[in-house]
Amino acid sequence: MSEARKKSANPREEIGKTPDTKLVKRLLIENYGYAPDLMYQIKGNHQKVYVRKPCYLKIKSDGWLYFGRVESDGIRLSIEGSFLVGPRATKSVVELDDERARRYLAGESVEIDDKELHGWVIVKWRTYFLGSAKAKEGRLINYVPKERRLRA
Repeated sequence: MSEARKKSANPREEIGKTPDTKLVKRLLIENYGYAPDLMYQIKGNHQKVYVRKPCYLKIKSDGWLYFGRVESDGIRLSIEGSFLVGPRATKSVVELDDERARRYLAGESVEIDDKELHGWVIVKWRTYFLGSAKAKEGRLINYVPKERRLRA
């Protein structure tokens, strides 16, 4: 991020003014330190981000995968997006122990040791990436979709 651009600027205001791939890659580099070399497309009123890798095979699907969402303060990754970015991310990755990972996957917000960490983070448990959460005041605010949560 250039010094001239303030981190607090709302990236949603750039949608339509900046090419989708360029905007998403910049947000990924700023937040996670890595951006996969993919095609990115932002669709709809909810600023959902879809990705695909060019493929010359004829397939029934259009090949776009839900990757995340552009938020007013960065980019929130889906579970699939966290698997694509997480292994090479150099920052904003929070690893949970077994108990906190179970609670997180059940839909709870969980506490973290780093009270200074704020913003979107990738949540990791062992070698798995569990999606992304918002770190705020020593807690990870849960964004696991209800239909994907663990049930007791």
